[in-house]
Amino acid sequence: MQSFALFIFAFIFGSFLEYWVHRCMHLYPKFGNGITAHYNHHRSNTTKGFLGDFLDFSLVSLLVLPAFLISLSFGSIMVLGTVAFAAFASYAHQVQHYNPHQCFWMKMPIHYVHHRNNQWDSNFGLAIDWWDRIFGTYKSVNWLVDQKPAKPAKPVFSNSQ
Repeated sequence: MQSFALFIFAFIFGSFLEYWVHRCMHLYPKFGNGITAHYNHHRSNTTKGFLGDFLDFSLVSLLVLPAFLISLSFGSIMVLGTVAFAAFASYAHQVQHYNPHQCFWMKMPIHYVHHRNNQWDSNFGLAIDWWDRIFGTYKSVNWLVDQKPAKPAKPVFSNSQ
């Protein structure tokens, strides 16, 4: 039971790391455009497919490697939890780019709105909106009104752009 609780903590912590990494990509142009290709992602408004996004989002788990200094089991669970979040975030990324109405777990598909409204100062969450609400960067919009045409739906687990 303790391992399961720690896994849930690591999953949530992975979402926290994803929020801050994404926010930093917008705050620091060298990070968002020089070190990563995030600005190109905003210009093209495409994804790398489930696998490509998963590999990118899994890089956040490198930030929890110091957990191995505590113990092998603690480090393993922390990495597994953050990688599990990366898989969920990759799924959410595909859904919000290609069929935001399927994003049933949020009132507003935050990443879709972030792109559609070219928001550089708000809505940094990718798969969840908790951290935007906590840190005051959540910006509610009526996303169902005046929608731009959606991209053609494609399978969520497709790896092509």
